[in-house]
Amino acid sequence: MPVVADYAPLPAGDFASVLPADGKAAPTHIAAFRLRTEPVTNAEFMAFVLKHPAWRRDRVPKVFADTGYLSHWAGASELGDQALPQQPVTRVSWFAAQAFCESEKARLPSWYEWEYASAADATRTDARQDPIWRDQTLAWYSRPSNTPLPLIGGQSDVRGIRDLHGLIWEWVDDFNALMVGQDSRDQDGADKLKFCGAGALSLQEKENYAILMRVAMLSSLKAVDTTVNLGFRCAKSD
Repeated sequence: MPVVADYAPLPAGDFASVLPADGKAAPTHIAAFRLRTEPVTNAEFMAFVLKHPAWRRDRVPKVFADTGYLSHWAGASELGDQALPQQPVTRVSWFAAQAFCESEKARLPSWYEWEYASAADATRTDARQDPIWRDQTLAWYSRPSNTPLPLIGGQSDVRGIRDLHGLIWEWVDDFNALMVGQDSRDQDGADKLKFCGAGALSLQEKENYAILMRVAMLSSLKAVDTTVNLGFRCAKSD
């Protein structure tokens, strides 16, 4: 029997995003949804690939993933020492992540949903004003990118969700709409990062650098891109 992933419920609510809904200060209303309690693992993605072989790294069309797609796996259907079963899967494109979520009758979370969930700590649904929380969240970004990824299973937050910080970057559904340039879908990475650096000056919560760094990083990507620290988790609408 396949393992059924756990999804934690998040209630509807108004949320002060770093990307205000009106571009100024208006809160964003988040509809109730459910979020995977952990990122998708190598073992889970391997099971998906075996069931949907079109997403094997030796078969996936170039329009759906770049050449780095699952390149750390020992083979197209073998994990190996560089991709442990309980590590979060990385080097997956937005297209592949979305396809996996669809296989669970789910989808990728929106940026607002991910940010809303990630504001929590072990006892509070919104810990962003706590400087200790901010320092702990930011500390991960100093970790070298060639450091082996930890296994999933960090401390649960107040809603029972784990590893939203300190483990990997995560795809969101609307990653290419976070910053609006002349053409946010077609700009190359260097130009978009330059734009994001300037655009971040007008964002709320400017002291929350960790979240702003995620905005800048996600905005620089194309849907086919893969990186060593980029994975995902899925969401479901209530």
